[in-house]
Amino acid sequence: MPFQRVEQEKLAQSVVRQIELLILRGILRPAERLPSERDLSEQLGVSRPSLREAVADLQQRGLLTSRPGAGVFVADVLGSAFSDALVQLFATHQEAVFDYIAFRRDMEGLAAERAARLASDTDLQVIDAILRKMEQIDARRAPEDEAQLDAGFHMAIIEASHNVVMLHMMRSMFQLLREGVFYNRQIIFRQRTTREALLDQHRAINSALQARDPGAARAAVEAHMSYVETALHNQHRAERHEAIALQRLEHEQRRT
Repeated sequence: MPFQRVEQEKLAQSVVRQIELLILRGILRPAERLPSERDLSEQLGVSRPSLREAVADLQQRGLLTSRPGAGVFVADVLGSAFSDALVQLFATHQEAVFDYIAFRRDMEGLAAERAARLASDTDLQVIDAILRKMEQIDARRAPEDEAQLDAGFHMAIIEASHNVVMLHMMRSMFQLLREGVFYNRQIIFRQRTTREALLDQHRAINSALQARDPGAARAAVEAHMSYVETALHNQHRAERHEAIALQRLEHEQRRT
């Protein structure tokens, strides 16, 4: 018969499975410090020896790492999808920049569609709370903070899509997302776009999510990314025209 004796699971293995799921679901993040051994054993309701056994198992498999005198941390299991050098290369070549915008439009549109269907009420509260912070921040004094909130808004939508593969893939690209958001904002504002216009686009995304309208949520994200793409195209065109105009001016000045 194909049956095997059922054995009671060890407490340490239960702890392992719980921490595994917290990492998999993105709740525990890379470099995040775990509570002290005493606090964690109390929270989990297990003995310290059982907790030590679980932590040792997770360390051996590369999910946790210990720092002498500092504690136990979630290992950097994600790293970065791209090196710093490649991030800078992407930022300075139009082909990569526009491919990145297209990639974000596709992935974040899908994430928004999923989030409208699958997000919990708390997920939607998080997205709404980030938008409120974006509305209140003084962008002139803290442009980098506003860019961080912008990136956080988009990451919150990905988290609310509840697809762990998409979550970890996009988190590994967070450096590119963060720097891309700041770069895009600088370019867009050169095109005489108001901050309020960008906020309206984020409000449209949020409204569709809060209404749990998958089609509208995806369309709002795609419209926002297409707007960014158009602004980038316009800025690059303006820069080319200015370079030509400067050549003409220099040539004219030499003739006189």
